[in-house]
Amino acid sequence: MWNRYNVARLAAIPTTLVAALALPCAVAQVPGAPQPPSVTVSASATAIVPNDRLQAWLRAEAENASPAAAASQVNATVAKALADAKAYPGIKVATAGYSTQQIAEKGRPTRWRVAQSITLDASDFTATATLMSKLQDENGLLLSGMAFSLAEKTRREAEDSVTLQAIKSWQSRAQQAASGLGFAAWRVGHVNVQAIGAGPVPVMRAQAMAASMAPAPPVALEAGTTDVTVTVSGDALLET
Repeated sequence: MWNRYNVARLAAIPTTLVAALALPCAVAQVPGAPQPPSVTVSASATAIVPNDRLQAWLRAEAENASPAAAASQVNATVAKALADAKAYPGIKVATAGYSTQQIAEKGRPTRWRVAQSITLDASDFTATATLMSKLQDENGLLLSGMAFSLAEKTRREAEDSVTLQAIKSWQSRAQQAASGLGFAAWRVGHVNVQAIGAGPVPVMRAQAMAASMAPAPPVALEAGTTDVTVTVSGDALLET
């Protein structure tokens, strides 16, 4: 039941707040503008680019009844490998994972296996192949694997080139779609441009530990290529 107190409270509400509360109702009563017809179109362009970057992983392993002795052998092997790699300044060399594992097999004494990896990253394939062979033959490292890829600058340049091709292809398809649907003209709506490129391509599996007992043959390299694709998709707004 309303009394003077309730009426006074209602009168105290600011007029701006009353207007704000009423605004959604007013907006809801205004019919929305009709949306133009549209058609979704996709197009893409691809460049086949020769790989110009090589990544390789090598590891030193040792087994011994003493974990300290196994670790000492691995540490010495890796230290010598890093020292020898300094003769190849164009190759980025870094140490990777280090692991110590206890090996317990029935009928055999318990022993420890210690392993550490190093990575090579370079654009000079000939020098990298020479260093990998040296590290295997003279340092006793095992080649775990290697992969080819595109340098960042090479990828960006390829993406820039195919982006223009993809956009032109999209525009052509939008024009064809508009004409086929009986519309005299069209204009660009929301469009998405996305670059897609394959990652590093592995070319070799890990070698068995026994392979280090004999000199490793020269590493054969075939860089291959990477497909760099740019896809354009979006709406063409149709006009009469």
